[in-house]
Parts: sequence; C-alpha cells; structure tokens
Amino acid sequence: MAAAAAPKPETLAAFEAAKGFMPVREGLALYAAAAEAGALGLPLVEVGTYCGRSTILLADAAREAGTVVVTVDHHRGSEEQQPGWEYHDPTVVDPEVGLMDTLPTFRRTLHKAGLEEHVVAIVGRSPQVAAVWGGEAGLVFIDGGHTDEHANGDYEGWAPHVAVGGLLVIHDVFPDPADGGQAPYRVHQRALASGAFTEISVTDSLRVLRRVSPGI
Repeated sequence: MAAAAAPKPETLAAFEAAKGFMPVREGLALYAAAAEAGALGLPLVEVGTYCGRSTILLADAAREAGTVVVTVDHHRGSEEQQPGWEYHDPTVVDPEVGLMDTLPTFRRTLHKAGLEEHVVAIVGRSPQVAAVWGGEAGLVFIDGGHTDEHANGDYEGWAPHVAVGGLLVIHDVFPDPADGGQAPYRVHQRALASGAFTEISVTDSLRVLRRVSPGI
C-alpha cells in the first residue's frame, strides 16, 4: 500500500504555528484525504475556517493538485467560542463592534504560509452559501458549529455537492459523550446510514468517508 501523501515541512510548520484546535495527527489525515480528493480536479470545500489552521493543509494539497480550496465561515465564532465559553479567545474580538472577527487572523495566517492564491474565502453562513453553490466538490470538510442545528445544516447543505468518488470529512466525531459534543457524531452516523457514503479512515476524531452513490 502506498504511503499517505504528506505536506511539505514548511507547510506543517505553518499549520503548527497557526491559531486553532486541530491536532497534528488529524491534520496529517486531513492532508492525505485532500491530496487524494485533489486528483478529481474539483474544488476542496472547508466548512468552518476559524483562523485558517486546517485551511493551510487543504491549500497545500490543492496547490499540488492544481485546484483551489473554498473555505466558508461567518467569522463571528461558533457557540463554544463566545465570551464565557471554553474556547473563547479575546484576541480575536473586534474592539470596535465587540464581536468576534477571525477573518483578519485567517488572512494573516494564509499570507504567512504563502498560500493565499490557492484559497477562495467566502464570508457567510454555511446554509446560505451552500444554497448558491452550483458545482461539485472533490472533498467537503465539515468543521463548523457543533450544535445539532448547525452540524445538520452543514451536512444537508454541503454533502450533496460531494462528487461520486469524492470525500466527506467530518471533524470532532466523538462516539463517547464523555469525550465531546455529539452533533458531529450523529451527522457521521447519518452519513453512514444513508448508504451514500462508506468510511475509509478513522484518525482520532477525524472521519473520512467516500461517496459511493447519490443521496444523503
């Protein structure tokens, strides 16, 4: 079996230096999935940009494949990133409007990594963007809000765009409620139950599924 594709050392260093939550092991699995999906010649879609940590890996894979990453986020932070919650970071609050704004940090992250030209950043809410997205994607990476409402909205909006043979990647899948929120796990189970996707890899909380037939 061929070794999984790996990012360049400078890309991995940029990933590790970037603000965000994805561990290296999961990042390497995401990169390998993106490298495989890039062979389809279709865009790679990320739902949930935050500050661009995982976008770096997707962009490096897209650069190698001659395609682009489309990353979607409203940049106001998800539920658990609001003031008073566990993952709140006051350094990404816009002092003028008093709300989170991760877009400037994201842009700096991409610039430092030298990957700006391989990324199309869309500022908007996932279901609204998905509703006007017209084409197929070689990969859809769901890593947005972790409520059932948002996780299901991301799945229902974006999973239909995954091309046959393309990959659906879901982050923060925790079968045991003691380990984390259950919404991504329920979406993962829903995708498998649909019969449209089959699981091809598991790395900690990252799941990679391949589309084998139409539907969600």
